[in-house]
Amino acid sequence: MTGDDLRAAVAAGVLRSEEGHRELLRSIVDVARAIFHARAASIFLLDEERDELVFEAIAGEGSDSLVGTRFPSSTGIAGWVLVTRQPLVLEDVSEDPRFAKDAAEATGYVPKGLMAVPLLHEERALGVLEVLDRPARPGAALEEVELLGLFASQAAIALDLLQAARRARAALEGSGGDLESLARLAAAVDGLEGERRSVGLELMAALERLLEGESRAAEPPGSSRTKP
Repeated sequence: MTGDDLRAAVAAGVLRSEEGHRELLRSIVDVARAIFHARAASIFLLDEERDELVFEAIAGEGSDSLVGTRFPSSTGIAGWVLVTRQPLVLEDVSEDPRFAKDAAEATGYVPKGLMAVPLLHEERALGVLEVLDRPARPGAALEEVELLGLFASQAAIALDLLQAARRARAALEGSGGDLESLARLAAAVDGLEGERRSVGLELMAALERLLEGESRAAEPPGSSRTKP
């Protein structure tokens, strides 16, 4: 097998891993929307470098056009939930000053009510899960938030793995490192499922460190790398 063949195998493994995590996120919003009988459900990913929230997965209203849409991370209810790390239930968003009506109108759908929970993994806030316009049940808000929190836990794991896969892909695209080691790591990650996701994350992190280390070592003496 040539170097190019090995590199292609590594890239294929990373890309399959990335798509698998994206598919899990799509499944989470699909099920959340169905369970709550909501008009829509969405997962926002925090892009830390650009300080923006990105629509990563959507079920229902906006699912055909909003994935990939970005806005400042402090915007509206999602921004508040992300910063405070607190869940929020609003039966009428128009009465809450935190609601960013302009941002909602820009998406083409303005909800009447919503539930939102932060996506937390270890000490990091990775994004926000929202459920829009579900039928209100008097006295059920606490129970619903607890249930949504279970969805959020799974979504946070998937987001963490997705980010790791994307970092690995970006590092791979800019590296000429040890392809045999990379191929073994990519193959291992591609075969992980269920409870072994935590192991997959460690493997992806190892891949990222390996690639970044070799990239730094290849830089000319005296060069410096600064974050944009």
